[in-house]
Amino acid sequence: MLNIIVFVLVIIADQISKNMLFSNLSLGQSVPVIPRIFHITMVYNTGIAFGLFKNQTVLFSAISFFVIVLIIFSILEQKRRKDINHLEVFALYLILSGAIGNLIDRFRFGYVIDFLDFRVWPVFNIADSAITIGMILILIRCIRLFFK
Repeated sequence: MLNIIVFVLVIIADQISKNMLFSNLSLGQSVPVIPRIFHITMVYNTGIAFGLFKNQTVLFSAISFFVIVLIIFSILEQKRRKDINHLEVFALYLILSGAIGNLIDRFRFGYVIDFLDFRVWPVFNIADSAITIGMILILIRCIRLFFK
């Protein structure tokens, strides 16, 4: 149940934050929260996470849809098994929520809205954060299995 709650909250927080920024900031506008450390900066991302591989919206929408289907099958398979790994399932829900959040943007706008700007890293959003945290948890799971 916690997985579903986190899944829904990530998508809601991602979409609400993007809608608020879309309504209140113009492209490229930056608002310092902690000057020179953290800003809210409106960026339209036609690539993937952190602005990589720009102008491939159709390709990344198709890939995102395929990944979403694979993750759903992975979650269903995990739930079917008796030796379910809760960390892995939680990580998959995080990745799924992030992928869906960004795919919603691609369908609505043709790009993803990014806004979290730590000045030393490409601008990203809540969905990107969920995907990254989910991937880190999967990596931790893989490392644990490797050294088991």
